Amino acid sequence: MSAGVEDNAGTSDGPQPVALAGGRIASLDFVRGIAVMGILVANIVSMGQPQTAYPYPGAFTSGHSPAEDWMWVSQLVLIDGKMRGLFTILFGAGLYLFMEKVWEKGATRLLQVRRLLWLGLFGLLHYYLLWQGDILFAYAVSGLIAVLFCLDLAPRQQLVLGLLGYVCGVLFYGLSTIFMQQMADGPVPDNAMQAETRAAFVEMAEADIADGQLETAIRQDGSYGELVAHVFKEHGRDPFYEILNFPFETLPLMLIGMALYRTGFFNGGFERRTMLRYGLFAILGGGALTLWIGLATKAAGLTYYGTYAALVGWNMIPQLMMTLGYLALLVAFAPRAGGWLGARVSAAGRAAFTNYLGTSLIMLLVFGNWGLDLFGQFGRTELYMTVIATWAVMLGWSKPWLDRYRYGPLEWLWRCLTYGRLFELRR
Repeated sequence: MSAGVEDNAGTSDGPQPVALAGGRIASLDFVRGIAVMGILVANIVSMGQPQTAYPYPGAFTSGHSPAEDWMWVSQLVLIDGKMRGLFTILFGAGLYLFMEKVWEKGATRLLQVRRLLWLGLFGLLHYYLLWQGDILFAYAVSGLIAVLFCLDLAPRQQLVLGLLGYVCGVLFYGLSTIFMQQMADGPVPDNAMQAETRAAFVEMAEADIADGQLETAIRQDGSYGELVAHVFKEHGRDPFYEILNFPFETLPLMLIGMALYRTGFFNGGFERRTMLRYGLFAILGGGALTLWIGLATKAAGLTYYGTYAALVGWNMIPQLMMTLGYLALLVAFAPRAGGWLGARVSAAGRAAFTNYLGTSLIMLLVFGNWGLDLFGQFGRTELYMTVIATWAVMLGWSKPWLDRYRYGPLEWLWRCLTYGRLFELRR
């Protein structure tokens, strides 16, 4: 999700730009392509099943077999949180890349601010009209904070601030979700206050599951207008409530992405052998910890609060390890990712904005009864097969389009809105 700078928009307000090596941009495109494809593996569950089913298998309207319980464990270990983490780190890197081009043309960060405000609007439209799992609004808000208050920090300061923010998130999410898990799933309370707290948590879980059942009924038997009305009525304020959580994951990962970009991580700033060694160590270490969390959660019965705590609380440290491990291996591999497949993955990354929002539109049509009417009918196996088919679409259209046009369709629209003028689209 990046755009260049074609014209001046004011006086430069940042440091002198560094030379923009093509390898750095190509590396970002390739990793972004992997991330936009991988994030669909996580998102597909809440696109074809109720939102609650993403963390909690018991909310699947089609049932959840023992084999699918193991799929839940596998997704927790390999995918959940990691692809979003990759996407967020790359977004932070892209913020600084955009600013380098802004400064190179003598413009100011106000251009970036305008760009992020438009992204926030895209995110809200995405949330209310297409899918409630939107991340763009969170990116816009976190990006604004990063650009306005953290852009001029040294790379080391950005990295330290990002890690400190993430650690605060570990404590915040860990303590809160593990407390809820222990209260809801632990021994029966022996005093009135704990019993009342436990009852409140059980009621919250039941309300969430009931909301998913209502969503299912609307998608299976209602109209698209009823779905939008339901989102506005029952979840209209949710994107703004989530602002309170941005400092604990999204913003820290963006700052880490900025710092890595500025230290040359994406363009040979680190020895390839070191990156491969670290990447394997981080993936194996983080994967082993996550596997232990997943097996313990499965053994406890994949309860509502148990799965939520596994996904959001227990998993944050190994999740960061694996995210950075994936990033290191992908960046190390990117220069050798030539050929037909590598070129198409990179093209999917260059059109990541279109692919991300386009996927939500496709799934709205595939699963709603105003389309193929498949919502709530697919188990994990069929959902993963849908992912593979969608990957084929991403890889099939992105490169031929970009061979003929300068930008993806939504990348072009976002660029025109940012600058307030039309850009030539066809090459």
